[in-house]
Amino acid sequence: MKDKTSIENYIEKYPKAISIVSTLLSLFDEYKIHATWATVGLLFFKTREELINGLPTKKPDYENKALSPFGFINDLIKSENHTPYCYGSSLIKQIAAVPGQEIGTHTFSHYYCLEKGQNADDFESDLDAAIRIAKKYNILPESLVFPRNQFNYTYLETCYKKGIKAFRGNESAWIYNARSEENQSLFLRGLRLLDAYFNLFGHNCYSPDKIERKLPFNFPSSRLLFRPINAKLKILEPLRLRRILSDMKYAARKGLIYHLWFHPHNLELSLETNLVFIERILKHCRYLNEFYGMENLTMGELSHRLLKEENNGK
Repeated sequence: MKDKTSIENYIEKYPKAISIVSTLLSLFDEYKIHATWATVGLLFFKTREELINGLPTKKPDYENKALSPFGFINDLIKSENHTPYCYGSSLIKQIAAVPGQEIGTHTFSHYYCLEKGQNADDFESDLDAAIRIAKKYNILPESLVFPRNQFNYTYLETCYKKGIKAFRGNESAWIYNARSEENQSLFLRGLRLLDAYFNLFGHNCYSPDKIERKLPFNFPSSRLLFRPINAKLKILEPLRLRRILSDMKYAARKGLIYHLWFHPHNLELSLETNLVFIERILKHCRYLNEFYGMENLTMGELSHRLLKEENNGK
């Protein structure tokens, strides 16, 4: 019953998720925001048959079986027309049609690179499948975001071989170090939550000159923009907004990189409030561009800029 309830909740939320993405795209277009959308390969398909034919040849054998999505595939209904919440090809086309939007990869299956039971060969097979289906849409993924921030150094050579030019690394503060789920703790989660409201561990900005000139480039995160809002913490939301705006201004004045990220579905629970929140940030971004020359780039655009500088001898 528990699994059924989760699926039913997901189905109920799906139309709102689609609406959120459409709203974000309109805002990004209005404010000329360039964004990288890290997308799992499983979302690219239109039919169950197409999906099954596009699966990786090797799959991770996680000790925690609940981490794998492959056991649910046989239960899918046959096409996007019948069950659109299982397929996302139309949504991907909608994103790709908006100027300044990059379709990156979030692996094929939301692959967990630090969990027990998986290995480098499984990861390579998963990434191959993600790239293969993206190519059918004339998309060549150049940016990668490791699911759950499980950044694995040993897999970077595979990323490079597959044409990945950049990945989102983790914030420099030790509380954000990549960890498997079993190595997370309430203490660490609590510190990260406090850091969202109060500057405990710095702005997490960085100079372009500090980026190691080795492919794939590491573009560390600076701040998670949205978490599901806890009703008890709503009173602190102005502090969180001030924290982010202060980070952005600091980066603009110093000529540093500030890397914001979020999951669109995190806007859902307090949608109107969250949309006001994000538009306030977009307005601030425009202000920083006008007064400090701060640019807004996708991960792919920043990668190509760094490569061009390298080729020009900078």
